[in-house]
Amino acid sequence: MNPPTSPFALRPSSFDFRPSTFDLRPSNLPSLLLALASILLGTPSSHAAEPTPALALFNGRDLTGWRAPTGDWLAVQTVQLDPADPKRLTSTPGTGVLLNGPTSRTVNLITAAEWGDVELHVEFCLPRGSNSGVYLMGRYEVQVYDSFGVTQSPYPGIECGGIYPRWTEARGEFEGHSPRVNASLPPGEWQSFDITFTAPRFDATGRKTAPARFVQVRHNGRLIHENIALTGPTRAAVWEAERDEKPTGPLMLQGDHGPVAYRNLRLRPLTSAP
Repeated sequence: MNPPTSPFALRPSSFDFRPSTFDLRPSNLPSLLLALASILLGTPSSHAAEPTPALALFNGRDLTGWRAPTGDWLAVQTVQLDPADPKRLTSTPGTGVLLNGPTSRTVNLITAAEWGDVELHVEFCLPRGSNSGVYLMGRYEVQVYDSFGVTQSPYPGIECGGIYPRWTEARGEFEGHSPRVNASLPPGEWQSFDITFTAPRFDATGRKTAPARFVQVRHNGRLIHENIALTGPTRAAVWEAERDEKPTGPLMLQGDHGPVAYRNLRLRPLTSAP
């Protein structure tokens, strides 16, 4: 992982020591010192690092950029609730939307690329009672679930927007995190997550020095999580054991739990922790 970008990093182009640039008369010394301080400390307008551009994870047409096998996932133009069965989605041929196939039971979809700290925007659509998940680094899940109108879920983290529990044979499920509010929309409507996530940190020997963290999660624009540390991967991750945590990992979309469609998958790598 690249070290965080320092706001005090100096750029060669910041300095201009031509004689015409500075008036070195004693009376102008205070102004000169202020100018030099501004250059050394940096100013937001001239020296702040440019944001890393967001990456489109789905090109709208095919599964370029995703690891094989990609199963039955396919591009369609639109999805909507099946009028004959509200637990299913129907689709129209075309491009722009990613659907988990005609049977709605296919493989999990994993990006070819890997990242550490990221900002992620995801839009998804579910029919009644369906279930999926978005796994940061292939390890840490934000649950996608039909939670519209639900007042009490069976256990923390199963709700839409929940951070799914961890699981070990000795302890069972633990460390699930329910969202602060239920922001779910009715089945068949498009919903969104906006996630800021930081990867775990490791020292030169590979020892973990800081946990993965959901800095912020918004569901349909509403804040549902803030500053949630994760002691290890959540259940059903690609790599579930704590020993398998790494500085980078791929994004995974769960495809085997029921009908789900995704669109506008945008990821922005962060050059430093927010």
